[in-house]
Amino acid sequence: MAEPQPYESALDAIPGAHPYPRSSRYHDAEIGIHTQPDGTLVRYAKRRLLPPLSAVPEETHTVSSGERPDHLGQRYFGDPAAWWRIADANPVLDPRELTAEPGQDIAIPNGFPGGGGGRHG
Repeated sequence: MAEPQPYESALDAIPGAHPYPRSSRYHDAEIGIHTQPDGTLVRYAKRRLLPPLSAVPEETHTVSSGERPDHLGQRYFGDPAAWWRIADANPVLDPRELTAEPGQDIAIPNGFPGGGGGRHG
């Protein structure tokens, strides 16, 4: 019986295939291949550049006590894993900073490269 193909090899047979799901922040990142000295090929996601903060159309959200970034991803994009879209639209290094202070206003992108616009649920 034939051995199952590794994930990377299976993707090689599908033109345009990408190892990250459409909801991932890395879906649109270019995939690079690094050759190690022993000849082993290692795939990696190349840098993902963000648009300038002022270039992202947005609305604001006032943070409530107990909210988390995943709650906001679900509310505005219908996917708790989409919190990264909100983090990318705000000047934060750690996504927990988005909801750390109840009462603060944060930017919610209305549209963002790589995926639809914001929506309210």
